[in-house]
Amino acid sequence: MKRRDLIKMAGAGCAAILADKILAQDHSEAIPQNKDSMGVLVDTTACIGCRKCEWACNQVNALPNKDQKAFEDKSVFKAHRRPTDVAYTVVNSYQDERTPDTPKYIKIQCMHCAVPACASACLVGALRKTPDGPVTYDAGKCMGCRYCMVACPFQIPAYEYANALTPRVMKCNFCASRLQEGKKPGCVEICPNEALTFGRREELLELAYSKIKQSPEKYHDHLYGHDEVGGTSWLYMAGVDFSKTELPTLSSRPAPEATEPIQHGIFKYFVPPLALYSILGISMISLKDRGEKKEDEHHGA
Repeated sequence: MKRRDLIKMAGAGCAAILADKILAQDHSEAIPQNKDSMGVLVDTTACIGCRKCEWACNQVNALPNKDQKAFEDKSVFKAHRRPTDVAYTVVNSYQDERTPDTPKYIKIQCMHCAVPACASACLVGALRKTPDGPVTYDAGKCMGCRYCMVACPFQIPAYEYANALTPRVMKCNFCASRLQEGKKPGCVEICPNEALTFGRREELLELAYSKIKQSPEKYHDHLYGHDEVGGTSWLYMAGVDFSKTELPTLSSRPAPEATEPIQHGIFKYFVPPLALYSILGISMISLKDRGEKKEDEHHGA
């Protein structure tokens, strides 16, 4: 068989296999938020920045941790932080113009979207939305493409770059195993000021809007996560417009509605990454063989 024919067969074969698999994974029918879906209501006006939620998250998920007293250090708020592969949640500060001398605090973690972009972008189904709310991750299925990191509108998934042999995509899993046991997420359970309220999402929506109606002078008239990107399991209340916090301004359109037509279109026409890598690999071998052949001819002459 000629090398050219081998290249064609390898490229077409890889593309056909992956394209068929990807197109079969249409996430447009991802599990929507339902009446039994759980969520967390974050009242940033009640958060005191104690960071006990960070400690509890590390403890529950067996992440690198310190003594609880170490989390009382307020100097960390001088720099903006983001969740990492060894810290699924972080608390940052932001300013409220009405109380310039008193910083406000906001907890950041995976939002557990109703129609998660990360699950939509995942080629192998390593990420999926469960009926009770969490977006979970199966490291056994993950192939390390990191498309989920690019797709997430909240820039949450982090990669274990320091783990050379078995790197994983790391993020908050909503304490999915604890939920199955009837427990609250670790961060909610430890919160001393009741800034975090766990419950059915539908009930949290009612609670939030009731609080906003009762105290319009205290809360900005918007519940973040109700509609953003199709809705999220984590909902936020604040005393300022959310554009003044670090939560991004997003439309109500689920992210996969915009990304899936492009992604599926690419795979439909047989140009998935593995196929490209196969072609490039075989091409490199071919060029190497040609170079060695010319070198042999040169020495022979």
